[in-house]
Amino acid sequence: MKPVSYRILLRKEPEGGYTATVPALPSCVTFRETVDEAIAMAREAIELYIEHLLEKGEEIPTEEGLLEYTLTVEV
Repeated sequence: MKPVSYRILLRKEPEGGYTATVPALPSCVTFRETVDEAIAMAREAIELYIEHLLEKGEEIPTEEGLLEYTLTVEV
């Protein structure tokens, strides 16, 4: 297998801890108490997600062609 990079987003939760999501992999979400733990768990979640796709013979999503933009709005 070749290495594939995925962007993860970390959100600090009001009750404590961090939720990590992987935008390119729908439903690939995890939660841990520290940033380092959340990143480690996100790596494991990505690996399991890809393993599951491979077992099913499905295509592995990449972030190729993905555009990212941040919008600022008045609230």
